[in-house]
Amino acid sequence: ARTRRRRGRGKRISNARNMSLSSSAFIEGFAKSASMTVVSEIGDKTFFIAAVMAMKHARSAVFLGAWLALAVMTALSAVVGSAAPRLIDPATTRACATALFFVFGARAVFEAVGASDGESELTEVEAEFATRGRRTSTRTTRSSSAAAKKRGGSAKKAPARGASRSTFAEAFVVTFCAEWGDRSQIATIGLAAASDVLGVTLGGILAHAACTGLAVIGGRHLASKVNERFVGGAGGVLFLLFGAHALFTA
Repeated sequence: ARTRRRRGRGKRISNARNMSLSSSAFIEGFAKSASMTVVSEIGDKTFFIAAVMAMKHARSAVFLGAWLALAVMTALSAVVGSAAPRLIDPATTRACATALFFVFGARAVFEAVGASDGESELTEVEAEFATRGRRTSTRTTRSSSAAAKKRGGSAKKAPARGASRSTFAEAFVVTFCAEWGDRSQIATIGLAAASDVLGVTLGGILAHAACTGLAVIGGRHLASKVNERFVGGAGGVLFLLFGAHALFTA
């Protein structure tokens, strides 16, 4: 009877330890992913895409489209990262993830220090949308004129249908394409390979929601107050810290 009680007590202690380790791993992955996402996305191209679109379209549709695209990208990146240790030797995977943090961190710091006061991300995004808008306007005018000729008269401008769905789709596609291959995507893969995948996923998705919401509500105003070089440098330092942590806890 005593032996059974000891075994039962040992199992309970073991389960408690496992739960504690799992909880700490989740919190660590969540915190790393959330902080990395915030410093990477504030002032990034996807941030300004949401800000510029929200000035011309329904904010709710822009937010949902952009955030969903970033959430899908985060989940896909986390899945790839979590699968890497099963396909490759875990030690090799961890070493690659650590190297990525150092490379991205050093690159971001170097770019922030050596960057000139040239064209900002916001200016580039506004120029891209202006060009896209002119092309869309030209196509719309041509198709409207052709339709009016077929009806044999001038057509009244029909009310826009499905504007919200169109805005949602545009925000999703443009954001998803802009995020593909971005450093935050690669960093998420690295984090998921070395940390708790659920914590990394939820931390990234919630941080993306916060950043996208901030961009939609007041991204244009925030852009005039935030120094892109400072934000980029801060992100680089954070990447270097992640790399150092992964290196010394291996």
